[in-house]
Amino acid sequence: MQDVKFKDHKTVLQNPARYETVMVDVAAVLKSWRVSMFSFEWLDKNGAIKAKIDLPKKEQAKRQEAEDAIANGVALEMPVMGIGLTDNIEIGAGRAIFLTVAAHGVKTVPVHIPASNKDEFKKFIAP
Repeated sequence: MQDVKFKDHKTVLQNPARYETVMVDVAAVLKSWRVSMFSFEWLDKNGAIKAKIDLPKKEQAKRQEAEDAIANGVALEMPVMGIGLTDNIEIGAGRAIFLTVAAHGVKTVPVHIPASNKDEFKKFIAP
């Protein structure tokens, strides 16, 4: 996969002091996100990312948009993540972007996290 470019998410730009940018380990995030109530749209029963054709139509369009941006060298907004009620990762914004680059085998991705959650994210930060 060609180099993927990222830029700050528009939500973060509205209140940058509230967030930190970290590089996360994609495999660790996916393992944690499996328990999210939203993961069924993108992950199969084994936790693998579904093929585009197997995604719901709305998610197929989001994945295609991310694919097109990557192919055209357009910078993608960094996903925004948080910690869910069961201490799992939740992808608040940029889910399609994160999962599309993950489907392409990218091992680490820059994401925004709430500064208040930095300690909870230690196990997801890439070495």
